[in-house]
Amino acid sequence: MVNPQHDPAGGAEPVDIAVYGATGFVGELTARHLAENAPPGVRIALAGRSAAKLAATRANLPLAAREWPLIVADSADRAATDRLAAAARVVLTTVGPYAKYGRGLVESCARAGTHYADLTGEVLFVRDVIDRLHGVAEASGARIVHSCGYDSIPSDLGVWLAHTAAAADGAGGLTEVRTVATMRGGVSGGTIDSLRGHIDAVRTDPVRRRLAADPHTLSPDRAAEPTPSQPADAGPPARLDDGTWTAPFVMASYNTRIVRRSNALLGHAYGPGLRYGELQGCGTGPVGAVAAAGVTGGLGLLVGAFMVPVLRPLLDRVLPAPGTGPSERTRERGWFRMDVRARTESGRRYRVTVAGPGDPGYAATAVMLGESGLALALGGSALPDRAGSLTPATAMGDVLVDRLRAAGHTYRVSRA
Repeated sequence: MVNPQHDPAGGAEPVDIAVYGATGFVGELTARHLAENAPPGVRIALAGRSAAKLAATRANLPLAAREWPLIVADSADRAATDRLAAAARVVLTTVGPYAKYGRGLVESCARAGTHYADLTGEVLFVRDVIDRLHGVAEASGARIVHSCGYDSIPSDLGVWLAHTAAAADGAGGLTEVRTVATMRGGVSGGTIDSLRGHIDAVRTDPVRRRLAADPHTLSPDRAAEPTPSQPADAGPPARLDDGTWTAPFVMASYNTRIVRRSNALLGHAYGPGLRYGELQGCGTGPVGAVAAAGVTGGLGLLVGAFMVPVLRPLLDRVLPAPGTGPSERTRERGWFRMDVRARTESGRRYRVTVAGPGDPGYAATAVMLGESGLALALGGSALPDRAGSLTPATAMGDVLVDRLRAAGHTYRVSRA
């Protein structure tokens, strides 16, 4: 049974949500979303390394945030992260790369029984948290929820909804599921920095390289995984039955592993024969074919360039830096759409549309992380009765779906 109670250090009443990294680009966007959308009475704090910068961030937020407390904590100071975890019921962190800056905070939360949500897309970091802290968080009642932004909420909740619709209809387990992603917006500097760190980690370590390549690397029990092969994360441009040209999706190698972990944590309730993959949609006809070729080639060049250390300074000059982001106008013009196409054991087909306004890596991600914090803080007994190192679907399920719908995102299921 998940224990919703929290005993903060010194007996002080904790805030409901602390936003760690609030002075960074996405952290401030998340704080702004909470200031504008949190129900009255929800107690929120801003946390980070610098009291002066936190105060400046708070001064730029809506009036609702002007009395929010500030919590100073350095990610390298374990005593400070322990105090932060003790001061909040939920900690939201935007401070990555998480393998570099996040280990102490997630451990502090797991041991304190504090719910935690991050934006990581780092498969090796998540595997490390599972190995070190899943049992600790289960014992304390903490929900440690990774990937609560564009990585990987749309994918995870989209497949969750396909599963719940098929289960309600008695259509059998999911077998073949493909998600086709389309979007307008840039990749965040934090995502780029995480990719850089991931490539460095696997380039010279064959053990970690094999671990990262395993499609079930986030499984709670790798030996218990069913045996169907999984779709490749990358490949040449291809055309779907409806004429859409597709290319590899930059987030597929991570998102697919989160979805498979959700299935495994639920006892493979989605279906023991689930084969799940993701692609990027590039349009139809000759224009779509050219776009698919361009995306495929560009992604290959980016990854290849990161593998060559001498090219790093050039990439650092042209790619977005961590903590930076696009203009407000660019963020507002962005959007994302995930088209989940599912087939079941009975042959019945389902389509799930997950979509939202705003640049996916910044504006939409801030909404997702903020609503995840509110779901964890306010969901109570409506949340799944589960603790440990979790995924958005297994930690929050329909509670988060409902919150995101109310925040203006689309989660729509149709039966083909």
